[in-house]
Amino acid sequence: MGNKQPLSVLVVIYRLDGHVLLLERADRPGFWQSVTGSLEGDETFAQAAAREVAEETGILSPPPDDWDRVNRYEIYPHWRHRYPPGVTHNEEHVFGLEVGRDIAVRLAPGEHLDWCWLPWRDAAERVFSPSNAEALRQLPERMAGRMRACGR
Repeated sequence: MGNKQPLSVLVVIYRLDGHVLLLERADRPGFWQSVTGSLEGDETFAQAAAREVAEETGILSPPPDDWDRVNRYEIYPHWRHRYPPGVTHNEEHVFGLEVGRDIAVRLAPGEHLDWCWLPWRDAAERVFSPSNAEALRQLPERMAGRMRACGR
């Protein structure tokens, strides 16, 4: 059994044209997702979000925007071995990161096989995780609020 914490982040990386970055998992080909990862040590959720973005995509950024959304879900049985014995549920904190159209993506070797930019609706249909799909469906509202707050 592993020692992974059942506390994680989900980071929706998006562009102003409504396209989002998806990554294909190496350990489950055909499983597409946004950036995800568990907390390490005593880091905060914001620190974990920035670290996971850098590790999985090579994108260096300040901490992504906290969407003040927390999902609690049952951990898929095929991944439970990564957690301490008896752990069956995870708490996932959702973040968003706006990037420019020309941002370079560099995948983490061994963690992901491929990446793509898709319109948010198509991305919501492609991801395997229901909580990831729901976060993607919230993107238009989040983008509108961010644009209002920034005076765009």
